[in-house]
Amino acid sequence: MVGRPAVPEVIWARPERAGRGPRPAFSRADIAAAAVRIADAEGFDAVSMRKVAAELGCGTMSLYNYVPRKEDLHELMLDAVSGGYEFPEPSGDWRADLVALAHQARAMMHRHTWVPRLMSPVYGFSPNALRYLEYALSCLDGVDARFGEKMELIAMVNGVVTTYVSSEIAMAERSRSLPWSEEQENAVRTGYLISQIATGKYPRMAAGFAEDPGPIDMDGVFDRALGRVLDSFDR
Repeated sequence: MVGRPAVPEVIWARPERAGRGPRPAFSRADIAAAAVRIADAEGFDAVSMRKVAAELGCGTMSLYNYVPRKEDLHELMLDAVSGGYEFPEPSGDWRADLVALAHQARAMMHRHTWVPRLMSPVYGFSPNALRYLEYALSCLDGVDARFGEKMELIAMVNGVVTTYVSSEIAMAERSRSLPWSEEQENAVRTGYLISQIATGKYPRMAAGFAEDPGPIDMDGVFDRALGRVLDSFDR
């Protein structure tokens, strides 16, 4: 494959343009933006070097001069959407600041539903990812904990967000693929569940649903999940 390195390489350590020669026709930002547009419109699996090249109006092989590997393209995409975070001055309440950051992450993943598929420590050191980490650590300045513990907490919060949003996206995509509405399916499934509980075989579930019949507040569940992670760190 043209331009693909035979050894590990970090795209951010690779010069965007050579010191000599003509000015590149595209920047990494241009390439990332094109790939993000395709992923948002057609889904992550639609992203290819060929499609990105077509979006930019260049040849596929010439694109490898800018981005040696498809994995590098994915890293550019993730960094591009991570540039949308807002980093206000930390309030002094580290819990509130991390919750606010988690809500930003959840909203971003819903805008770009392919992002959870790319969440990996491998992509954790791009420019915008480093800005994110530095900000999250600044929110924890007043916390008496080692650097490694703080990084673990940030990773756990990110894990909660990614797992939760992945489930939300999967449910939404499933609903869109069915010939009936989500409300219709929920009604049928709820009716079946009630009939099973009424048999008396599941007394604990019967007592639980009598205590809290629903509906489930998904935003509340998200906040409680975050709270439990933060509780484990609060000392």
